[in-house]
Amino acid sequence: MYSFVLALHSWVRWIALIAGVGATAAALSRSSDKRAGDGWGVALVTALDLQMLLGLLLYLVVSPNMQAIRDHFGEAMQSRSLRFWAVEHVTMMVAAVVLAHVGRVLGRKAASPDARRSRLLICYGLSTLLMLAGMPWPGLPYGRPLFRL
Repeated sequence: MYSFVLALHSWVRWIALIAGVGATAAALSRSSDKRAGDGWGVALVTALDLQMLLGLLLYLVVSPNMQAIRDHFGEAMQSRSLRFWAVEHVTMMVAAVVLAHVGRVLGRKAASPDARRSRLLICYGLSTLLMLAGMPWPGLPYGRPLFRL
C-alpha cells in the first residue's frame, strides 16, 4: 500500500502544479467574465485536496520513514533532510492548500473584476510558489525522483 500511495502522491503533484500555474495565469487574464478561469481554480483546489489526503495518509499511517521520524522527532530535527519531511514539506503544502481555498472564497466574494483578479492572483500565485518551494526536487539533500513508477 505504501508504494502505491507514494507513487500516486508523486504523480498527482504534477496535476496540482499545472493547475496552480493555470489558475495563476487565468487570474492574470483581463476578462471581465466573473467565471473566466474558474475551471483552473476548481482543478487547483481539487488536486491540492487529493494531494493533502494522500500526504496525510503517508505522514500519519503508511510511511515507515515518517514513523521512524515521529518516533525520534527530536533527533530528526537535527537533520536537514529529516526536518524537511517532518516539518517543512508539510507546513508549506498545508499553507498552499489553505491559500488556494482562501483564493476561491475571496474571488467569489469580490465586488469588482479587478478586486477578484488581484485576490486570485495573490492567493493562487503564493499557493503555486509554496508548492514549488515545498517539492523535493532532485539534487537537494531531501530530493526525490521527478516521476515514480
